[in-house]
Amino acid sequence: MKIVLRKVGKTPLDFELKSGEMTFKGYLQYHANKLILLRAELSGKVDVDCDVCAEEFMLDVDETIEFFISDGIYEKNEESLVDVVESFDSMADLEELMNSEIELVKSDYNCCNKCKTE
Repeated sequence: MKIVLRKVGKTPLDFELKSGEMTFKGYLQYHANKLILLRAELSGKVDVDCDVCAEEFMLDVDETIEFFISDGIYEKNEESLVDVVESFDSMADLEELMNSEIELVKSDYNCCNKCKTE
């Protein structure tokens, strides 16, 4: 699902995407100076590998996600925004953003219940 950033206004634009057992639900809202706020919940289950025993297991995910999308190159001013994703074609590809967030969860240190009790 691609969203044209210029069409995002002060009124929140809701979205919901699903990928397997994962749901990415939230909204986009114009913030200031070509910055669009993305606030969402990433929830569901995802297959990950245990970093201790290397066995695959299902991880319950319930993450709150918040960052800004810049329509063009982000030029830092007085306020320091840590999480800014730059868009060079004035589009936000929400599926790509969701998949990136899922990969971040997978790349974290994950330990299965069996290894937690040992």
